[in-house]
Amino acid sequence: MTRLAYCQYLLVSQLNYTLTHFADHCDAFSHDAINRYLQGERITPRLIWDNVSGDLVPTAAGYLLFDDTVLDKHYSHRIELVRRQWSGNAQAVIKGIGVVTCVYVNPETDQFWLIDYRLYDPDGDGHSKLDHAREMLANVVHQKRLPFYAVLMDTWYATKDLMRYIESLQKVYYCPLKANRQVDDSGGDRPYQRVDSLAWNAVELAHGKTIKLKGFPKDHKVRLFRVEVSTHRTDWVVTNDPTQDSTEATQQACGFRWKIEQLHRESKQLTGLERCQCRKARIQRNHIGCALLVWVHLKHLAAQTGRTVYQLKHGLLDDYLVQQLKKPSLKMVLA
Repeated sequence: MTRLAYCQYLLVSQLNYTLTHFADHCDAFSHDAINRYLQGERITPRLIWDNVSGDLVPTAAGYLLFDDTVLDKHYSHRIELVRRQWSGNAQAVIKGIGVVTCVYVNPETDQFWLIDYRLYDPDGDGHSKLDHAREMLANVVHQKRLPFYAVLMDTWYATKDLMRYIESLQKVYYCPLKANRQVDDSGGDRPYQRVDSLAWNAVELAHGKTIKLKGFPKDHKVRLFRVEVSTHRTDWVVTNDPTQDSTEATQQACGFRWKIEQLHRESKQLTGLERCQCRKARIQRNHIGCALLVWVHLKHLAAQTGRTVYQLKHGLLDDYLVQQLKKPSLKMVLA
């Protein structure tokens, strides 16, 4: 009941997500009671899967997405799990808690589901973000046994070890490379060069080219595509699918990667994901778990009602305004 009550609070609260605020608005639980609960409970990523597995629509054409986000804790001085790390959203190194997420996308229905996550705590478990991604990928393949076509990742995850591991699972990957990644498109006739310095003819722009990545085995080749994301941004996307010969199809596939960015944005804006101020690691872990459970529930309700998660959340304020206009608690009196 305590978990349900706390999740319900995160679901309906609009601005303040502190335990004190929760206790002030709930007669059943004091601040100390909810604090003790969050210190003693163990909310694990498994609960996400338990709550989403019934809604998920698997397909052999599915995509598996990996990325991480940083929960901004710039005000923190003693919150456990907080460390200085790069934030893509802030485009700077900030103090925060890193969360690595795994999302499943059904491109046929344009639906997506959070199916797993990990907290980045190298001092506690010794795992890097790449270790977490590999662990979650193995779990999808061997435990969840979900069908999917390809893994979509950001440049941070485009490492030799992870790419080779995906290949060992006989799966396809699409991932952009950093501009300074060393590649060879000459078949060994010329030295390696930065991927952003390669020359492209009209045919290669439309259909890609075969290259070798530095550090990979001699006979290991991948397909490279130059994708114009915007007038100010170009991505160099590689895939181990030798049959892929369309830049347009590659761009379309990579477009699904932004679903995970949507998850990060919505969960931060609507569930208080990064708003917990408690110091203990266990409370932070449980708060993050509850916030992600709330996002899962919002997505479930949105699919049922045909509304967006923002409409559902902000609709609570609309209902309150209608109620207050009909029967105001504070009445306006003019002289």
